[in-house]
Amino acid sequence: MNSFQLPTPAPLLGRKAWTAFLLALIAVGFLAPVLNLWVPVGHPLHLSDFAVSLVGKIMCFAICALAMDLIWGYTGILSLGHGLFFALGGYVMGMYLMRQIGQDGNYKSDLPDFMVFLDWKELPWHWTLSDSFVATLLLVVLVPGLIAFVFGYFAFRSRIKGVYFSIITQAMTYAAMLLFFRNETGLGGNNGFTDFKRILDLPIATPGMRMVLFVLTGLTLLGFFLFSRWLVGSKYGRVLMAIRDAETRVMFSGYSPLPYKLSIWVISAVMCGIAGAMYVPQVGIINPGEMSAANSIEIAVWAAVGGRGTLIGPIVGAFLVNGAKSWLTVTAPEFWLYFLGALFIVVTLYLPHGVIGLWAKLRNKKGGAA
Repeated sequence: MNSFQLPTPAPLLGRKAWTAFLLALIAVGFLAPVLNLWVPVGHPLHLSDFAVSLVGKIMCFAICALAMDLIWGYTGILSLGHGLFFALGGYVMGMYLMRQIGQDGNYKSDLPDFMVFLDWKELPWHWTLSDSFVATLLLVVLVPGLIAFVFGYFAFRSRIKGVYFSIITQAMTYAAMLLFFRNETGLGGNNGFTDFKRILDLPIATPGMRMVLFVLTGLTLLGFFLFSRWLVGSKYGRVLMAIRDAETRVMFSGYSPLPYKLSIWVISAVMCGIAGAMYVPQVGIINPGEMSAANSIEIAVWAAVGGRGTLIGPIVGAFLVNGAKSWLTVTAPEFWLYFLGALFIVVTLYLPHGVIGLWAKLRNKKGGAA
C-alpha cells in the first residue's frame, strides 16, 4: 500500500537571505550606533541625527508595508484603512508620553496642556491606564487588535470583499479621523499630542534615546520579517494564498475562510499599531492627520511598488517611496503628489510584481543569456 508523503517544509531563509539578514542586524544593532554616537560630527562616516530619525521613521513605515503585504499580497484583501490602526497605536503611546510630561507643561498642571486650555477638570476615563508603560504596551496591541477583530468579523461574515471592502475600510478610517478631530473626545483635537519630554522618566530628545528607539524599531522590523516569513511558509500561509487565488475552491475543500481572513486581518492591524507606537516617540507628534485617506493609500503604494507577495518587496518599496518623498518634498514639494500618482500608475501597468519582480526578471534574463 502506497503511503502519502507530505512535502518537506521549506527552510525559513536560504543561505544568501540569512547572510543579508545578519548584515542588516549588524547594521541596525551595531554599525548605526557606532557611526552616530562615537564617530565625531564632521567626519565623513558620521551618521547624522537627521538620518537616524529619517531611517527610524521609514522603518516604522516598512512594518506597515509588511503588514499590508500579509493581508493584500498573500490573502488578496486590499485594505485602505491601515492608517487607522497605525494611528491608534500612535495615540496609545502618545497618551503615555503626555502623562510623562507631568507638571513640566506650560500650565504646570497634572493634566495635559490642551485639557487645561479646554477647561477640563480631570482626566477622561479612557486615560485611566495611560500612566503605566506596561499597560500602554498591552493597549498598543489590544486597541487596534480589538477594533480590527470587531470590524473584520462583521465584514468577513457578511462576505464583503474586493472593492467594497476597500471602500468601507476607507470610510471607517475617515469616520475615525473626524471623531478624533473633535475636542470633546479628550484626544487633543486637530493638534493631537506633541511636546513630549520623557519616556520611562528618561529624556526623550537625547542622541542616546534616539538611538535606542532606532535600534528597537530596526529589531522589531527584522523580527516581524522573520515572523511573516514563517507564517506564509506554514500550512496556515498556504491556506491564505489559496483563499487569495480561489476562495470558492477553498470552501469546497472543507475550509471556512472566515477564521483565516479574520486572524490575518487582526495580525496585520496589530503590526501597524506597534509601528505607530514606535513612530510617535521618534517624530514627536501624533494627530488625526495620520488617519487621512492619503496615508492609508500610501501604505498600499509602498507594497505595490516593492512587489506584493514577496515580504521583502514592501520593505524595499517603503524605503524607495519615502526616500523619494523626503528628497522631493525639499527640492520640489509641489510635484510630490504628481510623482506618487505617476509612480503608482507605472507600477500598476508595467510592473505588476513591483521592483522585486523587475529585479527577478532581469536576473533570469541575464542567467538565460549566460
